[in-house]
Amino acid sequence: MQTNPLQTVKSTYDKALTLARQGDVVQAASLLDGLALTAPSLPEIHFQRARLAARLGDQDNRLSSIDRAVSLRATEPAILTEAIAAHSAAGHHDTVLDLYNQLIALDPKAIKPQAEKALYLQTAGRFEESERLLRKLQKKHPHDAELYRMLATTIRIAPNDPMIGAMRRLASHPRLSALGRMHINFALAKAMEDTENTAKVFPHLHLANKTQAELFPDDPASRATEREGVLAAQRNLNIVPAAKATDPALIFVTGLPRSGTTLVEQIIGSHSKVHTGGEMATALRTAYSVFGQGAEMRRLTEEPADSFHTFTQRLDSALHSFADPAKPYLTDKSIMVFLIYGLLHAALPNARFIVVHRDPRDIALSIYKNHFNAGTHRYANDLATIAEVIKSFRQIISHWRDTLPDRFAEVRYEDLVADPETQSKRLIASAGLDWEDQCLNFHQKGGTVKTLSLHQVRQPIYQSSAAAWRRYETELQPFIDAWGDTPWD
Repeated sequence: MQTNPLQTVKSTYDKALTLARQGDVVQAASLLDGLALTAPSLPEIHFQRARLAARLGDQDNRLSSIDRAVSLRATEPAILTEAIAAHSAAGHHDTVLDLYNQLIALDPKAIKPQAEKALYLQTAGRFEESERLLRKLQKKHPHDAELYRMLATTIRIAPNDPMIGAMRRLASHPRLSALGRMHINFALAKAMEDTENTAKVFPHLHLANKTQAELFPDDPASRATEREGVLAAQRNLNIVPAAKATDPALIFVTGLPRSGTTLVEQIIGSHSKVHTGGEMATALRTAYSVFGQGAEMRRLTEEPADSFHTFTQRLDSALHSFADPAKPYLTDKSIMVFLIYGLLHAALPNARFIVVHRDPRDIALSIYKNHFNAGTHRYANDLATIAEVIKSFRQIISHWRDTLPDRFAEVRYEDLVADPETQSKRLIASAGLDWEDQCLNFHQKGGTVKTLSLHQVRQPIYQSSAAAWRRYETELQPFIDAWGDTPWD
């Protein structure tokens, strides 16, 4: 009986996807490579090849595969979205914008693709183009509150900007959703600060944070349980025998949100041997997958050596989609990775650890003023809770300071902005690198920055944000009361 060629292709394709879901990415990619020769005109094959190539860190194959998929079916939103991700990772700004235009053309009335294009323009440092697009969208969709917050984040709003009046009208609209109320009040708080109406900033912030807390409730007990369980699992852990290094070597840049980690990462990432990974979230996710999730993490001193080798192998594989093969170092500024510094120090002999500190009052103010992605940093909506989170972070860092024998360094944001050259040289040395003068010109580097600090890191180091809390000392009193007699330094 003859075999149906199409059925054979489908069977092999399904098998490849199953292998990929099971984690056997290499074998899955091999099957899809064969199918690309057998059935070169099927866009689904090239689409999946691109996704697996990303997981394997094969940037060239990722780009060629997704470009082939686009050429075969440019009307499929999922294919265009994957192409945008691939070319964004490669820094191909013009190609990304062309792809966004293709995606927008499929449904010109849809807000999401146009707003995402505006956000991409911001991450690429093209703020004027982003502003023009967002203002155009606001005129077409005056009741979409998120559009106002997106724009307010990256421009300085003038007192006569008509957007202020539009935001006020929208804020009082009887049918504004809770999500819209959150977005518009964050935007209005920013507008009041920009126009020096200081007394009106916190009333809007209180409304925004109250609404956000209702939409995404905090769970302090769960957070504490996770923290205590993970730290207990690493107690008395020594260097893993025959520990293997990752390629590239990791430079962890850790600090609380709004503490200056983006600035530090950009300085280090301006070095010729370093690629910036941003908030990759690979290390903690890999640790949880191998040793147990959160509070369920097993005692690492009782784990077999093979478990640590598995951890390193999986982490090494996960890094490929973020790395630049031409650069031997990769920065990771994932927020929560400080929880597993003991494991990372023990298992990764070539890893470096840099912790960024900032005046807790400035951290608290900046956290409370900013909207984070839905459901993240849920503690950010309450000033007293922010105080407890900062104190907990400092306690954990103190533990690692006393525990880790080497490759661990700390920097204060205020010292960095006061004396950029001295502190930058210290940073580069802490990362295990030789000094390069270009590290002082990080703002000229280009590339994309996916962080709330995306506007600031396009500029030279400045001191205006230091001690900003003094303008709002009265409003910050709940934070100050919760801080108690703990030293600020």
